[in-house]
Amino acid sequence: MTTLFRRKAAAVAFTALALALTGGGIAVAQPAAQAPAEVAQPARQPGSGSQPAVTPAEARKAKAALAQGPSALATAPGTVASAVVSSGGTLLRGSPEAVSATRYGPGQYQVLFNYNVSLETFVATIGTTDPYNVPPGGEISVAPRLQTPNAVFVQTRNSSGTPADRPFHLVVAN
Repeated sequence: MTTLFRRKAAAVAFTALALALTGGGIAVAQPAAQAPAEVAQPARQPGSGSQPAVTPAEARKAKAALAQGPSALATAPGTVASAVVSSGGTLLRGSPEAVSATRYGPGQYQVLFNYNVSLETFVATIGTTDPYNVPPGGEISVAPRLQTPNAVFVQTRNSSGTPADRPFHLVVAN
């Protein structure tokens, strides 16, 4: 039994040494009494991580799209819904479940579907809306749309993190 423990201890020690030598060691953070001003997180800017309010007209449009509903096969597990949206917020193409796209302001969009997508998986990328071109650089994030279970909120930014209009491709995996 002690031989087994010695072998395991040797293996653990060897693994720890290998990780340390390759740069994959374990780091322990020491709490600081107070973070210096130059490394403190910047204050959250108004509207930087929030979604625009849903207007009554948008709520009616979302309810109408839900009432339209998709085909039973369209929302089956393993299927996807997709949308290609221009930087101006126009829905250019996509699956039949994609109803519309709306641009709220610089880099803020909503993509509306005809079924509840609030618990689905969203994947988006900045992409071109015409063939054979390289998309502009930038960042993209997606989230369920507040108070609208059949919509996805998309936010795009330029490479420095400033909200900017970018064309994108969105996939909702069921």
